[in-house]
Amino acid sequence: MTLGDILKTKGSNVYTIHPEATIEQAIQELTQHNIGALVVCDRDICEGEKICGIITERDILRFVADPSRQASSVKVSEVMTRQLYTGEPNQFVEEAMSLMTSRRIRHLPVLSGGRLVGIVSIGDVVKSQLDRLAMENQFMKDYIQG
Repeated sequence: MTLGDILKTKGSNVYTIHPEATIEQAIQELTQHNIGALVVCDRDICEGEKICGIITERDILRFVADPSRQASSVKVSEVMTRQLYTGEPNQFVEEAMSLMTSRRIRHLPVLSGGRLVGIVSIGDVVKSQLDRLAMENQFMKDYIQG
């Protein structure tokens, strides 16, 4: 199974935010859509969309731990994770799971030809593995009973 297979099942909708948006706006977006991460994108009329990073619940939790900073005045670009790991639609789920585990990340944007085509979470990856195991289990039961 590939990341593209996961995206076919769950959909390719990705919520993004501009790097100049405030943390308060990011919190509102995360809450409104009941998601754990926003891909940070800068849009330019000439150059198109450029991915700058990702802001996650974990990034915001670290920000909130510092009481001297206010969510209404701090920009997403000051808090986001800049070192972005990505996957590709043809990448195998096991490879993505290994990357996510070793880098301790829970969200993996999926790019095709440099364009954002989706995002998978660790939950999506685990679900795909559980579905695969359930299918294999059923095949084995059918074979034994067969």
